Amino acid sequence: MLKPVMAILENTYALILAGGSGTRFWPLSRNARPKQLLDLFGDGTLLEQTIRRLDGLVLPENILILTNALQESAVREVAHMLPGANIVAEPAKRDTAPAVALGIGLIAARNPQAVMMVLPSDQLIRNTAAYQAVMRDALATAQHSDGLVTIGIRPTWACPAYGYIERGEAAVIPGLSGSHPPCEVKRFREKPDAELAAQFLATGGFTWNAGMFVWALPTVIQQLSRHAPELAGFVAELSAATDIPATIAAQFPKLTPISIDYALMEKAARVLNIEADFDWDDVGSWLSIAKYLEPTAIENRANEAFTQLDSDNNIIFNARPGTRIALLGVNDLIVVQTADALLIANRHEADAIKKLTDLLPPELL
Repeated sequence: MLKPVMAILENTYALILAGGSGTRFWPLSRNARPKQLLDLFGDGTLLEQTIRRLDGLVLPENILILTNALQESAVREVAHMLPGANIVAEPAKRDTAPAVALGIGLIAARNPQAVMMVLPSDQLIRNTAAYQAVMRDALATAQHSDGLVTIGIRPTWACPAYGYIERGEAAVIPGLSGSHPPCEVKRFREKPDAELAAQFLATGGFTWNAGMFVWALPTVIQQLSRHAPELAGFVAELSAATDIPATIAAQFPKLTPISIDYALMEKAARVLNIEADFDWDDVGSWLSIAKYLEPTAIENRANEAFTQLDSDNNIIFNARPGTRIALLGVNDLIVVQTADALLIANRHEADAIKKLTDLLPPELL
């Protein structure tokens, strides 16, 4: 009985995408330490949590992380439990499709028959058992079918900031069993305006696109060959390379920047969707963080003790030990203090913090 379980483990891989910029959570986040490298909830960094969720699902030696040169040192510090060779810094910024192709090539060089997951590193998921149940069913779906599997999140409100996946009929896959049956995907829908998002919610049959994908390597390589030949060529060259780092350095910067949705998922012959039943939060702004901070009687939320008088509905995050934040007669603010910067913003302008960082001196980015 142990042999089949170990065989499944040895054939399962995870690619964690851990790049990006540190703008949404400035001044706590910086370019060298974006949100996945922050301990925002007192339970380890989001990257560390992503790795921990794979315990028992993927062997540590089969977990790969893609990052960039600026963040590589911090990623290695957080992911110290993984083999050093499994952490790869992209030599240039090329969007998600080239990054995913890089991961496919690295895994194909090790195990061309592998089944792999592509996972973001910056999402908050606390119910590990429910998460693993969904991912096991997704892995089984990828093994038993000719489809590329997406994980969808059931919408809880008409959010215009997410991409949507329109689900079709139940997928017919012989030999497949599990508690999370896949549906055929009709199409991917770009981020809608508020009115269209409300229509999606009212109609039903839509999930949020969580950016999680599962596929068998032969299937995804075949689809890349048909729809993204440049990426397929890179995968083939990388999987056969005698000097993988040199091949990455020489060929990756030449790839066309494009998202994996545009390059492949919207064109693939068959895409399947599994609706997740685990908790999920993409932690997109300080407003998201506020939900997990301690509330006071008048709806201020803070990570540390603070002093207030006649102040309501504020978000306070103090990352400067030995200091005290005090509020007097102010409402609807975001106040974030670090060792070298202080942010005071209207909480209704949280999404504009990214624009504010464009005006900052380089040493604060």
